[in-house]
Amino acid sequence: MTKSNGEEPKMGGRMERFQQGVRKRTLLAKKKVQNITKEDVKSYLFRNAFVLLTVTAVIVGTILGFTLRPYRMSYREVKYFSFPGELLMRMLQMLVLPLIISSLVTGMAALDSKASGKMGMRAVVYYMTTTIIAVVIGIIIVIIIHPGKGTKENMHREGKVVRVTAADAFLDLIRYAPVGILFLIAGKIVEMEDMGVIGGQLAMYTVTVIVGLLIHAAIVLPLLYFLVTRKNPWVFIGGLLQALITALGTSSSSATLPITFKCLEENNGVDKRVTRFVLPVGATINMDGTALYEALAAIFIAQVNNFELNFGQIITISITATAASIGAAGIPQAGLVTMVIVLTSVGLPTDDITLIIAVDWFLDRLRTTTNVLGDSLGAGIVEHLSRHELKNRDVEMGNSVIEENEMKKPYQLIAQDNETEKPVDSETKM
Repeated sequence: MTKSNGEEPKMGGRMERFQQGVRKRTLLAKKKVQNITKEDVKSYLFRNAFVLLTVTAVIVGTILGFTLRPYRMSYREVKYFSFPGELLMRMLQMLVLPLIISSLVTGMAALDSKASGKMGMRAVVYYMTTTIIAVVIGIIIVIIIHPGKGTKENMHREGKVVRVTAADAFLDLIRYAPVGILFLIAGKIVEMEDMGVIGGQLAMYTVTVIVGLLIHAAIVLPLLYFLVTRKNPWVFIGGLLQALITALGTSSSSATLPITFKCLEENNGVDKRVTRFVLPVGATINMDGTALYEALAAIFIAQVNNFELNFGQIITISITATAASIGAAGIPQAGLVTMVIVLTSVGLPTDDITLIIAVDWFLDRLRTTTNVLGDSLGAGIVEHLSRHELKNRDVEMGNSVIEENEMKKPYQLIAQDNETEKPVDSETKM
């Protein structure tokens, strides 16, 4: 009895402290809301103008795309309409190669060989861990939901060959990313021939991919960040909003790289030596969303073909999906190209990739957003694990700067002893 009586006051005290904490936070929140002025609202809108415009562009682009679908635009008209989006993509991709090279050079130059080796090892371990987890999640989700139940006869195949004429070269440049993102999304919606094909099995496939990506992006990655850093992952993710929206709009982790640098360094305060070293590599080889998608899509194609996969074939799919995601380029719908490797590894028909093309433009945006989130959280984790090496490097650099400043002191003439005493009779001796 004494034990239970002793435990009840403790539990009561904890609840009281928790309630007091909630009350304090509520009062602080109320005070902050009451003290908000028009100037505060204006400054917030000004600071986050690009993010708000990008979100607006995604919404307006979706509405515009569905609004224009009844007009049955021709293939050439659709290409002209979506040109600003294509132009944005090419402008961003033009920056990728010089950005990656210069970032890696500056990142490596700012670190000694020992620190960069440890940092690289931590990054690789993180990449492999999250990619394997993503593949496992994709396989489990597609086996549980089983979206490919039925036959593929009623499913729609879709595929186009892109034609380019000289007229494309004379269109004007679009400078702002939100405008390009608006036309990218609207153009993709207008380009779809039949919205009805998204029903049935393809709808279940879409839901399955979304569920898998949500589990990985909203649970696994934030949990991993919290377990390593013991920091709130959602505060960190909040600083990445601009990069995540850009990834959603452009469907390219490489094209999003400049925005990811900006968000991590300016909003989240991640060390530039880490971002310049980790992000370019991550944008190339760390593609959790792509790995999850390829494993899931391969098993879906097996299901619609009534092809029973044994345990060995599932393991083969997981290995090839991991390898294919590492080799995939950070460009839109690159996963469809590497999907051929995964299907071939277990003898599935590669032509059935056309079954999922109809919704791939949309799912590609979601998995790219997951890829960018994984790269960014990885940079935060690597910085936390490498904080001692970075601090030691700062101390060494500080000492070298002090020594260099001491070496750069202005020269002073040293007076000779006999020069200090001027001869009295110097003039008479002339």
